[in-house]
Amino acid sequence: MTVPAQRSRREPNRTGTALRVLLAVALLLPAGVLFSSAWRSNDDRLTVAERERHGVEYLRSLGQVTLALVDAQSGAVAGRAAAAAALRTAVEETSAVDVRYGAELRTSERWAGLHAKIEALPDRPPANPQDAWTVYTETTDLLLALYAKVRESSGLIRDPESDSYHLQDAVAEELPEALVAAGRLADRSVLAAGRSGGNPLRTAGELALARSAVLAPAADLVENLRAAVENTASRTLGGNLLSRLDGYQRAVEDLATLTRDSAAPNPIQVGAARASAQLAGSGLATIILTELDILLRDRVDGLTGEQRIAAGALVLAVLLVLALAALPVLAARSARGGGTPAEAGEPATGGLRPVADAESGPPPTGPPLAESARPVGAAVAGPPAGGLPPLPERRPRRPDPSGEPGRRSPLADWQDPVPAGQAGQSTVPERPAPWGRPDAR
Repeated sequence: MTVPAQRSRREPNRTGTALRVLLAVALLLPAGVLFSSAWRSNDDRLTVAERERHGVEYLRSLGQVTLALVDAQSGAVAGRAAAAAALRTAVEETSAVDVRYGAELRTSERWAGLHAKIEALPDRPPANPQDAWTVYTETTDLLLALYAKVRESSGLIRDPESDSYHLQDAVAEELPEALVAAGRLADRSVLAAGRSGGNPLRTAGELALARSAVLAPAADLVENLRAAVENTASRTLGGNLLSRLDGYQRAVEDLATLTRDSAAPNPIQVGAARASAQLAGSGLATIILTELDILLRDRVDGLTGEQRIAAGALVLAVLLVLALAALPVLAARSARGGGTPAEAGEPATGGLRPVADAESGPPPTGPPLAESARPVGAAVAGPPAGGLPPLPERRPRRPDPSGEPGRRSPLADWQDPVPAGQAGQSTVPERPAPWGRPDAR
């Protein structure tokens, strides 16, 4: 007897699933908002730092233009041919830098005006040194204005770090002003020596103003560099700057000492002192720009690392929330799958399973009925080589011994009537006990 097997199935809890989804969204929303805010903040700071590095590269090219232009001015005022090759090379390098960063730093218009002014400079020095002074002074004023534009557009002037702020202030404002002022001081001494019977008071006043224009930015430069060294975490900044700074200070002091004698400054000595101060300033500018770029590069690397950490944290949070939301669903599916016959190890019976009969006992374990009914001593034929064993032959019906043709003999087909003289001897083999009942005979 079989009865339908009871299947343990649980209807899907749609409300619980919806609540888990809402909980996952509620956990991910704050994490997403925090990540978006941190990413935007870091991205803005990264953009500013990259723009500052572009400004540093622009300042490096302008430094070469400054040195070449000051040399050309001193040569023109002294009546010598200008060093056109060095100035042309510096202009070409700055033009290439402006092509890359001019639109970003909004310097293209100013550089175009300065470039045109430099191209308009005379190849030969004018007959009047004062005319050369005037033309070159206008050009260097445009150059200093371009320095200020680069600082403002690149964001260097608003740098939040103390060391990098003081470095950019020194290399983009004080040092260019000091170099240009040193050239003008030397030119003033040349102009004063060329005057015959000039006004000594006028000469003394012009030299004093020119000397002050050199000493004031040089003093601010020293203060900025010392402040940068005191407020930096760099291990190389102090050692690299201090030695160069001492050499620049000595060169500037020598130049100022030579021009204090307003009666008759020696133009040759003043020119040599100007060249020495310019060389020391050029080396100092190179060190400052290199250290400033290192600080900005380290800042960019740190911001990039923070962005990667933030992205990794967001991905980890998403995976964690998804795992927490999926665990109950997987557990419910596992519980439903454990009650099916295929997963529980039960034979598949099409939804029905046998019910044990208390009276009949367990299923039979003896031989089949055909074998139990075989006569004693009969040979057991094995299965043929080609397949299943043949069915036993059935003998034709024989008439009943009583002579009634319509009745079938109660004997089995394989039994013969008991011969005479063998009464009481049964030829029926002893049958084994019924299944599950060894005491029944």
